[in-house]
Formats: sequence, C-alpha cells, structure tokens
Amino acid sequence: MRELKVLIVVVVFTLITYWGVEPFAHSQMHPHVEPADYEYKDVDGLNGLTGNATNGASLVQTNCTACHSIEKEGFPPVMDDATSAASYGVVPPDLSTAGNLYNADYLAAFIKNSAKASKVEHKFKDGRIHPMPGYEWMQPQEIADMVAYLQSIAPEKMTNKEVFADACQRCHGIKYGDMKGGTMAAHTPNENIKAYMGKTPPDLSQYIRSRGESYLHTFINNPQKHLEGTAMPRVGLTQKAEQQVIDYMEQVGDSKKAEREALGPKFLIYLVIFAIFAWLWKAKLWRNLH
Repeated sequence: MRELKVLIVVVVFTLITYWGVEPFAHSQMHPHVEPADYEYKDVDGLNGLTGNATNGASLVQTNCTACHSIEKEGFPPVMDDATSAASYGVVPPDLSTAGNLYNADYLAAFIKNSAKASKVEHKFKDGRIHPMPGYEWMQPQEIADMVAYLQSIAPEKMTNKEVFADACQRCHGIKYGDMKGGTMAAHTPNENIKAYMGKTPPDLSQYIRSRGESYLHTFINNPQKHLEGTAMPRVGLTQKAEQQVIDYMEQVGDSKKAEREALGPKFLIYLVIFAIFAWLWKAKLWRNLH
C-alpha cells in the first residue's frame, strides 16, 4: 500500500511538471501560426477573369522566353545553370509545369509583381531589383491569358519527385534522393544562391524528420509565418503540389516511417507485459522476505 501511495505521488508531480512546463516550451519552440492558405486570398490575382490560352501563348513566348525555358513547347534554356545563376542570382525556372504547380491567382499576382506576391519585398530595397520584372503594365485580361496558356501546356500528372524538382530544386538540394548520381543537387551554385538569398539554402534530405509535416506545410505556404524577414519566398504551390513535395521529402528522408509506426504499438504491448511480470516477480520476492 505504501508503494502505491509513493507511485501516486510520483505520477501526480510528473503530470504537474508536464502540464506546467511542456505547453510553455512548445509555445516557444513551435509558436502557433495561422493555417496554410491555399486560396491565396491576399494576392491581386485573376479577379474572376477567364483567360484565352491561344492569346496567352503569344504573350508568354514574347515576354518570358528571353529568361525562361519552356522545353515542352520547344524553347530550351537560353543559358546553362551556372551562367543563368551568375546573371540573375538564381536559375530561372522552366515554365512547362508552372500551370500544374502553382495556384492560378498566385501565378497571376507573381507575373504582376513577383516580390510582392512571394512576400520578399523587404529584400529588394535601396536599389536592389528583383530579377523577375513586374508586368503590372499589362491589361488584367492579358495576365489571365498568360495563366491560361501555362495551365494548358502543363502536364495533368506529375510524380512527387518531378514536383519537388520543379518547385524546389533551383535552390534546395536533397542529396539523399540520389547520393551516387548527384542528380538531386540544387541547380543554382552555392556561391550564387548564397549571394542572392543571404545564406546557402539547406539540403532538405532530413527536414521531414527535423521539422515535421505540419511545420513544413505552413512554412512552404508562407515562410514569413515562421521566420519573419526570411529570404525564402512564398512559392505559391497548390495544396496538391505542396503535398507531393512533402511526400517526396518523406520518401527520401523517412522511408521507414510506416515500419516504425507499426512497431510502436507492439513495443508498448511488450512494455506492459514486461511490467506485469516485473511486478509479479517483485511481489513474490517481497512475500518471501516477509
């Protein structure tokens, strides 16, 4: 009976400590942020306009292919990655899949004012200019036409790896995705991306383990929620594309997740059985002593 009382006291004080300290620690290490907004309500997007893809083709090919490739439509990169990075600070993306990856309203807002849409205006002050020029001078219908064209040429389906490569790999590597071949290294050389971003973006091989899925969703959707003033832009991915990015990160960095989670309940059952036998053995020994 005395041992039971001691156990109760220990449990009570443990719970008091946990409930008194853990929520505070959690609020400091993982402060609450608003849920991800996949509708991008804050941007000046399409505003209900429906685009004409045929007209958009002419506009995109005239205004965008000087910097961007559209390999699906026969427009190869103008320069190699190293030269592009030296010229712009970061390798411009190929636009073949943009209509699949990005929210349409975000895409329209980005074409109009890239720094504002991606929430990095704080980086481009005192004469610094975003490498992507703004097209706010265009008519809203023309912007809608460009978005419609990009959507019309985008593939309907993409693998998780393809989405990661097109959405993230210009800046971030994920070396565990291909350690021997090195094909998952960042396209922009370190010296260029460091100068452009202020620091070298991290390799994402283990970020699914160190940050967790919930954090990654809100961070990718809007990095400023977690790191105010960060140089990482809001990417503008659709909810589906963002999930594919995180699924690929999990595939690479936490491939044993299902196996590990399946082992958890078995291990807890083992601990319960072990505790029962330990208690019975202890009780037997104490009976002999008395």
